[in-house]
Amino acid sequence: MTDRIFNVLFLCTGNSARSIMAEAILNRNGQGRFRAFSAGSRPKPSVNPLTFQVLESFGYPTEGLRSKSWREFAGLDAPHMDFVFSVCDVVAGEICPLWPGQPLTAHWRIEDPAVVTGSLIDRTAAFVLAARYLRNRIALLTALPTAKLDDVALGPRLVEIELVRGLVWPRKYRVSTNSNGPAIRCAADEAAQSDLRSITSMFGARSRLIPAVT
Repeated sequence: MTDRIFNVLFLCTGNSARSIMAEAILNRNGQGRFRAFSAGSRPKPSVNPLTFQVLESFGYPTEGLRSKSWREFAGLDAPHMDFVFSVCDVVAGEICPLWPGQPLTAHWRIEDPAVVTGSLIDRTAAFVLAARYLRNRIALLTALPTAKLDDVALGPRLVEIELVRGLVWPRKYRVSTNSNGPAIRCAADEAAQSDLRSITSMFGARSRLIPAVT
């Protein structure tokens, strides 16, 4: 007898960044126990290129990911969801379709990296941060003993996961540009430096990671 696989739907407005990243992360990290989908209330024409770039930098597959309407999952022939998570405040306040299967729902607010302006490094850093928050929360989701908990017990656990923000490392780094390319200064924090290495790897040899001045 095979274990049950739980269907999970991640929602945001445009379905081009946060919810797409959540879909990719859970499909790999929860493989065998969870099957992830994503959708938007007003989907963008295409996925944000930085979404693909950041996911691929962390080793997550991006093949088949696309922006789509949440109406695809509202029909009777759609996969029945066990969990539905909104990851933006806008979609959390909208009237959602009636999901087949009466899934458990929770709001996991993640700031929209797509609205960040500035240099390419600044914008990439916002996407990396969003991916880190999502990865932390998804790790807690996959660790839940779902087979042993009923809906009453699971509900509060899903809400509590939203409180897990992750490491707020952007306040610990500075970006400077000179003839040798952009240099990212960050505090001596192993997790922060790991994510920043992902950023600098996208900019090639002309990017350097150096300790911040405290």
